[in-house]
Amino acid sequence: MSRRRSPLLRRGRPLRRLAVSLLFVAVGTGLWHFQARELRDSLVWMGVPEWQQVSPTSFHRVLRNEGFLVGWSDVRVNPLWVSYRLQAVEDPRSGPRPGFRQDWRTLWPIGTDHYAGSGFDRGHLAPNYAIAAVHGRDAQLDTFYMSNMTPQRPDLNRRLWQRLEEVVMDHFVPRFGAVQVITGPVFPEGFLDNVFNRVGFVEVPEAFYKIIVVPAERPRALAFLMPQGVRGDEPLDDFLVSIDELEARTGLDFFPNLPAAAAEALEGRVSTRGWALEEVANRPGRFE
Repeated sequence: MSRRRSPLLRRGRPLRRLAVSLLFVAVGTGLWHFQARELRDSLVWMGVPEWQQVSPTSFHRVLRNEGFLVGWSDVRVNPLWVSYRLQAVEDPRSGPRPGFRQDWRTLWPIGTDHYAGSGFDRGHLAPNYAIAAVHGRDAQLDTFYMSNMTPQRPDLNRRLWQRLEEVVMDHFVPRFGAVQVITGPVFPEGFLDNVFNRVGFVEVPEAFYKIIVVPAERPRALAFLMPQGVRGDEPLDDFLVSIDELEARTGLDFFPNLPAAAAEALEGRVSTRGWALEEVANRPGRFE
Protein backbone atom coordinates (compact mmCIF):
# COMPACT_ATOMS: atom_id res chain seq x y z
CA MET A 1 0.00 0.00 0.00
CA SER A 2 1.58 3.33 -1.10
CA ARG A 3 1.82 6.24 1.30
CA ARG A 4 1.19 9.76 0.12
CA ARG A 5 3.59 12.46 1.30
CA SER A 6 2.17 15.39 3.15
CA PRO A 7 2.02 18.67 1.13
CA LEU A 8 3.97 20.32 3.95
CA LEU A 9 6.78 17.80 3.56
CA ARG A 10 6.83 18.29 -0.22
CA ARG A 11 7.09 22.05 0.25
CA GLY A 12 9.75 21.67 2.96
CA ARG A 13 12.39 20.13 0.70
CA PRO A 14 12.81 23.16 -1.61
CA LEU A 15 12.88 25.42 1.42
CA ARG A 16 15.67 23.37 3.00
CA ARG A 17 17.62 23.39 -0.27
CA LEU A 18 17.18 27.16 -0.50
CA ALA A 19 18.32 27.60 3.10
CA VAL A 20 21.43 25.48 2.47
CA SER A 21 22.20 27.44 -0.72
CA LEU A 22 21.83 30.75 1.10
CA LEU A 23 24.12 29.45 3.85
CA PHE A 24 26.81 28.54 1.30
CA VAL A 25 26.46 31.95 -0.37
CA ALA A 26 26.74 33.74 2.99
CA VAL A 27 29.81 31.71 4.03
CA GLY A 28 31.43 32.15 0.60
CA THR A 29 30.77 35.89 0.61
CA GLY A 30 32.19 36.20 4.11
CA LEU A 31 35.34 34.29 3.16
CA TRP A 32 35.77 36.40 0.01
CA HIS A 33 35.35 39.62 2.00
CA PHE A 34 37.83 38.41 4.63
CA GLN A 35 40.40 37.44 1.98
CA ALA A 36 39.90 40.74 0.11
CA ARG A 37 40.31 42.68 3.35
CA GLU A 38 43.40 40.66 4.27
CA LEU A 39 44.91 41.32 0.84
CA ARG A 40 44.07 45.01 1.05
CA ASP A 41 45.71 45.28 4.47
CA SER A 42 48.84 43.61 3.09
CA LEU A 43 49.25 46.46 0.59
CA VAL A 44 48.85 49.38 2.99
CA TRP A 45 50.34 50.51 6.28
CA MET A 46 48.23 52.15 8.99
CA GLY A 47 45.08 52.15 6.89
CA VAL A 48 43.85 53.12 3.45
CA PRO A 49 44.07 56.91 2.87
CA GLU A 50 40.96 58.77 3.99
CA TRP A 51 39.55 62.23 3.29
CA GLN A 52 39.86 64.94 5.89
CA GLN A 53 36.63 66.49 4.58
CA VAL A 54 34.00 65.02 2.28
CA SER A 55 33.28 66.90 -0.98
CA PRO A 56 32.15 66.02 -4.52
CA THR A 57 35.79 65.64 -5.59
CA SER A 58 36.59 63.28 -2.71
CA PHE A 59 34.40 60.47 -4.04
CA HIS A 60 36.56 57.56 -5.15
CA ARG A 61 36.63 53.78 -5.33
CA VAL A 62 39.39 51.41 -4.27
CA LEU A 63 40.48 49.19 -7.17
CA ARG A 64 42.34 46.09 -6.03
CA ASN A 65 45.13 44.89 -8.32
CA GLU A 66 47.80 42.26 -8.01
CA GLY A 67 50.46 43.91 -5.85
CA PHE A 68 48.90 47.37 -5.41
CA LEU A 69 45.74 49.34 -4.64
CA VAL A 70 44.38 52.31 -6.60
CA GLY A 71 42.13 55.00 -5.15
CA TRP A 72 40.29 55.80 -8.39
CA SER A 73 38.30 59.00 -9.01
CA ASP A 74 35.58 58.97 -11.66
CA VAL A 75 35.30 62.75 -11.16
CA ARG A 76 38.91 63.61 -11.97
CA VAL A 77 39.32 60.39 -14.04
CA ASN A 78 42.61 59.82 -12.23
CA PRO A 79 44.08 57.63 -9.54
CA LEU A 80 44.10 59.90 -6.46
CA TRP A 81 46.47 57.59 -4.65
CA VAL A 82 48.25 54.30 -5.26
CA SER A 83 49.56 52.17 -2.40
CA TYR A 84 52.04 49.30 -2.56
CA ARG A 85 54.73 47.55 -0.55
CA LEU A 86 58.20 46.64 -1.74
CA GLN A 87 60.61 44.25 -0.10
CA ALA A 88 64.08 43.02 -0.90
CA VAL A 89 64.23 40.05 -3.29
CA GLU A 90 67.23 37.92 -4.16
CA ASP A 91 67.05 38.39 -7.93
CA PRO A 92 65.01 41.47 -8.84
CA ARG A 93 63.98 41.42 -12.48
CA SER A 94 61.00 42.14 -14.69
CA GLY A 95 59.59 40.43 -17.76
CA PRO A 96 59.10 41.98 -21.20
CA ARG A 97 57.35 45.33 -21.10
CA PRO A 98 53.60 44.69 -21.55
CA GLY A 99 51.22 46.78 -23.63
CA PHE A 100 48.84 49.31 -22.08
CA ARG A 101 45.35 48.03 -21.26
CA GLN A 102 41.96 49.69 -20.88
CA ASP A 103 40.39 49.06 -17.46
CA TRP A 104 36.73 48.02 -17.61
CA ARG A 105 36.26 49.14 -13.98
CA THR A 106 36.49 52.87 -14.78
CA LEU A 107 33.29 54.78 -15.50
CA TRP A 108 34.78 56.71 -18.44
CA PRO A 109 36.39 54.70 -21.26
CA ILE A 110 40.10 55.56 -21.32
CA GLY A 111 41.74 53.97 -24.34
CA THR A 112 45.38 52.94 -24.55
CA ASP A 113 46.06 55.74 -27.07
CA HIS A 114 44.13 58.31 -25.03
CA TYR A 115 47.12 60.65 -24.55
CA ALA A 116 48.28 60.58 -28.19
CA GLY A 117 49.28 64.03 -29.45
CA SER A 118 48.62 65.69 -26.07
CA GLY A 119 52.24 66.37 -25.10
CA PHE A 120 51.81 64.20 -21.98
CA ASP A 121 53.14 60.74 -21.22
CA ARG A 122 51.11 57.91 -19.71
CA GLY A 123 52.81 58.17 -16.33
CA HIS A 124 52.81 55.07 -14.13
CA LEU A 125 52.04 55.50 -10.44
CA ALA A 126 52.59 51.86 -9.45
CA PRO A 127 55.95 51.42 -11.23
CA ASN A 128 56.40 48.67 -13.80
CA TYR A 129 59.86 47.43 -12.76
CA ALA A 130 59.54 47.50 -8.97
CA ILE A 131 56.09 45.89 -8.91
CA ALA A 132 57.24 43.20 -11.37
CA ALA A 133 60.42 42.46 -9.41
CA VAL A 134 58.62 42.09 -6.08
CA HIS A 135 55.10 40.92 -6.94
CA GLY A 136 55.54 39.03 -10.22
CA ARG A 137 54.35 39.01 -13.80
CA ASP A 138 50.60 39.25 -13.15
CA ALA A 139 51.20 42.34 -11.02
CA GLN A 140 53.38 43.83 -13.76
CA LEU A 141 50.54 43.38 -16.25
CA ASP A 142 48.19 45.22 -13.88
CA THR A 143 50.53 48.24 -13.74
CA PHE A 144 49.69 48.81 -17.42
CA TYR A 145 45.99 49.35 -16.77
CA MET A 146 45.07 52.89 -17.82
CA SER A 147 43.64 53.32 -14.30
CA ASN A 148 47.27 53.34 -13.10
CA MET A 149 48.20 56.16 -15.50
CA THR A 150 48.13 59.92 -15.12
CA PRO A 151 49.27 62.69 -17.49
CA GLN A 152 52.93 63.58 -16.87
CA ARG A 153 55.23 65.86 -18.82
CA PRO A 154 58.03 63.87 -20.50
CA ASP A 155 60.89 65.50 -18.52
CA LEU A 156 59.12 64.55 -15.31
CA ASN A 157 58.00 61.05 -16.28
CA ARG A 158 61.11 59.88 -18.11
CA ARG A 159 63.72 61.60 -15.96
CA LEU A 160 63.03 62.96 -12.48
CA TRP A 161 60.11 60.66 -11.60
CA GLN A 162 61.90 57.63 -12.99
CA ARG A 163 65.03 58.50 -11.05
CA LEU A 164 63.01 58.59 -7.84
CA GLU A 165 61.39 55.24 -8.64
CA GLU A 166 64.82 53.72 -9.22
CA VAL A 167 66.20 55.12 -5.96
CA VAL A 168 63.27 53.62 -4.03
CA MET A 169 63.81 50.13 -5.49
CA ASP A 170 67.58 50.10 -5.90
CA HIS A 171 68.63 52.07 -2.80
CA PHE A 172 65.93 52.30 -0.13
CA VAL A 173 64.55 48.74 -0.40
CA PRO A 174 67.99 47.04 -0.01
CA ARG A 175 68.87 49.48 2.77
CA PHE A 176 65.78 48.86 4.90
CA GLY A 177 64.51 45.51 3.67
CA ALA A 178 60.96 46.72 3.07
CA VAL A 179 59.17 50.02 2.43
CA GLN A 180 55.58 51.21 2.03
CA VAL A 181 54.90 53.65 -0.81
CA ILE A 182 51.91 55.92 -1.40
CA THR A 183 51.95 58.08 -4.51
CA GLY A 184 49.54 60.17 -6.54
CA PRO A 185 48.70 63.47 -8.26
CA VAL A 186 48.10 66.94 -6.84
CA PHE A 187 45.45 69.21 -8.36
CA PRO A 188 44.86 72.96 -7.99
CA GLU A 189 42.84 73.89 -4.91
CA GLY A 190 39.78 75.09 -6.84
CA PHE A 191 38.19 72.26 -8.83
CA LEU A 192 36.52 74.68 -11.26
CA ASP A 193 39.88 76.33 -11.98
CA ASN A 194 41.15 73.10 -13.52
CA VAL A 195 38.00 71.29 -14.59
CA PHE A 196 38.59 71.86 -18.32
CA ASN A 197 42.33 71.20 -18.19
CA ARG A 198 42.02 67.66 -19.48
CA VAL A 199 43.44 65.16 -21.89
CA GLY A 200 40.15 63.82 -23.21
CA PHE A 201 38.31 62.75 -20.05
CA VAL A 202 41.43 62.82 -17.83
CA GLU A 203 42.14 65.89 -15.67
CA VAL A 204 45.76 67.08 -15.79
CA PRO A 205 47.48 67.34 -12.37
CA GLU A 206 49.81 70.21 -11.51
CA ALA A 207 52.23 68.06 -9.48
CA PHE A 208 52.82 64.59 -8.04
CA TYR A 209 53.72 63.25 -4.62
CA LYS A 210 55.44 60.15 -3.34
CA ILE A 211 55.69 59.05 0.30
CA ILE A 212 58.12 56.32 1.31
CA VAL A 213 57.75 54.83 4.80
CA VAL A 214 59.90 52.31 6.62
CA PRO A 215 57.38 50.49 8.83
CA ALA A 216 58.86 49.84 12.25
CA GLU A 217 58.25 50.48 15.95
CA ARG A 218 59.73 53.91 15.25
CA PRO A 219 58.86 54.44 11.58
CA ARG A 220 60.68 56.88 9.34
CA ALA A 221 59.43 58.57 6.19
CA LEU A 222 60.44 60.71 3.25
CA ALA A 223 57.95 62.66 1.15
CA PHE A 224 58.47 64.32 -2.23
CA LEU A 225 56.38 66.81 -4.22
CA MET A 226 57.35 67.23 -7.89
CA PRO A 227 55.68 69.76 -10.23
CA GLN A 228 55.02 69.11 -13.90
CA GLY A 229 57.48 71.74 -15.12
CA VAL A 230 60.78 70.21 -13.97
CA ARG A 231 63.85 69.90 -16.17
CA GLY A 232 64.49 66.37 -14.95
CA ASP A 233 68.11 66.70 -13.82
CA GLU A 234 67.46 68.43 -10.48
CA PRO A 235 68.66 66.84 -7.21
CA LEU A 236 65.93 64.70 -5.66
CA ASP A 237 66.31 66.39 -2.28
CA ASP A 238 65.19 69.70 -3.81
CA PHE A 239 61.65 68.29 -3.71
CA LEU A 240 61.45 67.08 -0.12
CA VAL A 241 58.38 68.17 1.85
CA SER A 242 56.61 67.07 5.00
CA ILE A 243 53.70 64.63 4.89
CA ASP A 244 51.63 67.33 6.60
CA GLU A 245 52.20 69.57 3.57
CA LEU A 246 51.04 66.83 1.23
CA GLU A 247 47.95 66.26 3.33
CA ALA A 248 47.19 69.98 3.11
CA ARG A 249 47.66 69.96 -0.67
CA THR A 250 45.63 66.80 -1.34
CA GLY A 251 43.03 66.80 1.45
CA LEU A 252 43.96 63.20 2.29
CA ASP A 253 44.89 61.64 5.62
CA PHE A 254 47.53 59.14 4.54
CA PHE A 255 47.90 57.01 7.66
CA PRO A 256 44.57 57.28 9.48
CA ASN A 257 45.30 54.45 11.95
CA LEU A 258 48.55 55.97 13.17
CA PRO A 259 48.27 57.23 16.78
CA ALA A 260 48.23 61.02 17.05
CA ALA A 261 51.60 61.35 18.79
CA ALA A 262 53.31 59.06 16.27
CA ALA A 263 51.63 60.88 13.38
CA GLU A 264 52.86 64.24 14.63
CA ALA A 265 56.44 62.95 14.89
CA LEU A 266 56.38 61.24 11.49
CA GLU A 267 54.38 63.69 9.40
CA GLY A 268 55.25 67.11 10.77
CA ARG A 269 58.90 67.40 9.80
CA VAL A 270 61.41 66.59 7.08
CA SER A 271 64.28 64.37 8.19
CA THR A 272 66.69 62.55 5.90
CA ARG A 273 68.68 61.00 8.76
CA GLY A 274 69.47 57.36 8.04
CA TRP A 275 68.29 57.40 4.42
CA ALA A 276 71.67 58.23 2.80
CA LEU A 277 69.74 60.28 0.28
CA GLU A 278 72.78 62.43 -0.44
CA GLU A 279 74.44 59.39 -2.05
CA VAL A 280 71.75 59.10 -4.73
CA ALA A 281 70.09 62.54 -4.99
CA ASN A 282 72.06 63.37 -8.15
CA ARG A 283 72.30 59.87 -9.58
CA PRO A 284 71.24 59.85 -13.26
CA GLY A 285 68.41 57.63 -14.37
CA ARG A 286 69.00 54.17 -15.78
CA PHE A 287 68.13 55.32 -19.31
CA GLU A 288 69.89 58.70 -19.29
